[in-house]
Amino acid sequence: MTVLVLLSVLASFLVGCAGKIFQRCELAQALREAGMDGFHGYSLPDWLCMAFYESGFDTGTVVHEPDGSSNNGIFQINSRLWCNDYKTSSSNLCHMHCSDLLTSNIKDDIVCAMHIVQQPQGMGIWLSWRQHCKGHDLSMWVEGCNVKGG
Repeated sequence: MTVLVLLSVLASFLVGCAGKIFQRCELAQALREAGMDGFHGYSLPDWLCMAFYESGFDTGTVVHEPDGSSNNGIFQINSRLWCNDYKTSSSNLCHMHCSDLLTSNIKDDIVCAMHIVQQPQGMGIWLSWRQHCKGHDLSMWVEGCNVKGG
């Protein structure tokens, strides 16, 4: 009995720490609630488009770069500048562990992304946004989601 209780507690802890693949409208709602629609001039569809092309809305995504750094989480935040992965030298400008970006809780991802977008390049820092989102009609990203955006 004790083993079952322990396993249950451990499983619930692991589920809370695991990554999550968001549905489009679910992510739209979370980003809207966090105040990202219109933040620094970028619409909710901008954020959704970028997140889709960066990670497929998967918070557990990690991409290793040739320089040894890694891109982490739903917004693919890089360890060289923004978070510490304890493997590469990092400026850690968001003052966080990269592993924190890989959980189902995206509040810290949002705070860091808001910090990043305030830099001179804005969302242009994300190659996927420049290639797939910038200058395009992005209204489809919030279509049917019952959120204002655009």
